[in-house]
Amino acid sequence: MTRGYAVRLAAIALAAALAATGCSGGDEAPAPPVAGGAAALPGPAPAGLGLRPAPSGAPGAPAVTGALTDGSPVALADLWADRPVVLVFFTSWCTLCADRQAALSELARRHRDEVVLVGVVTEDRPEDVQRYLREHRVGYPVVLDADGAIWRSYAVREPPAVVVVAKGGALLRGWPGGVDAPTLDAELRKLVLPA
Repeated sequence: MTRGYAVRLAAIALAAALAATGCSGGDEAPAPPVAGGAAALPGPAPAGLGLRPAPSGAPGAPAVTGALTDGSPVALADLWADRPVVLVFFTSWCTLCADRQAALSELARRHRDEVVLVGVVTEDRPEDVQRYLREHRVGYPVVLDADGAIWRSYAVREPPAVVVVAKGGALLRGWPGGVDAPTLDAELRKLVLPA
């Protein structure tokens, strides 16, 4: 038996043994879900959720559609059909966005049954957005606005910016330059009627 033949025979035997034992990488941990994707969308609003009506004459918010970070389609009007929505316009490279993210994520957790926070990111690479979402533990859905159409619809020119939309789609408030957590928390508390 020549040396080359023995090496080939050993390689074939190893491949057969791996196949027979099921060693095909199946023991690897499953990939984590894509941060900001459909898994972060809320379920139905709780029964009996009391919300203050929007002021009469409030302008309507642009009812845009987009794709979440995992490619799932989302229509903002579907989200504000049963509760208020807070749009958080940010980018992974915005230092002020990063500085305020922990407080926004906490507000999203605290008000998750009453209000939906939705991130909207543009001018960013998807892998940078994923890194940002994981690093800052963002638990709410995020729309990738690749061409900036959603940003333009809301007249956002630079990050951060925050917009509050009432149940039903009335545009309530916006903060170019972002907003601190206590101010946003107070605004959200005004929307919900005491139980």
